[in-house]
Amino acid sequence: MKKKEAAKLTPEQFVAIALEKLRNPEHKGIHSVYSGFNEAFREYFPGLDPVETVKQLAEQGKIKVRPTRGGAVIYPAETDVTSPTDGKRTLEKMGLV
Repeated sequence: MKKKEAAKLTPEQFVAIALEKLRNPEHKGIHSVYSGFNEAFREYFPGLDPVETVKQLAEQGKIKVRPTRGGAVIYPAETDVTSPTDGKRTLEKMGLV
C-alpha cells in the first residue's frame, strides 16, 4: 500500500525542513552534497536545480550559503557564518585592532 501523498512543499519549506532534520547538532549547517540534500531535492522537485534554488534563497536572505570543498554548506538565515580564520576577526582576538 502506498503512503498517502501530502501536499507538495515549496522549495523554501523543503530547505527549512532539511536544515532542521539533517543538521548534526554539532554543526551550524548542512553540506549540500554529503547530507544528500541535492539528490533529495532533485527527486522531490524534478526539473529544478538545487544549486540555483539555494542561490536564489540566499539572495533573498532566506538562508546563508558558504562554498566548501565538494559543494556548499547551507545555513539558517540567522546563523553567523563568519569564517573563524577571517583576518580582521583574528586580529581582534590578538588585540591588534
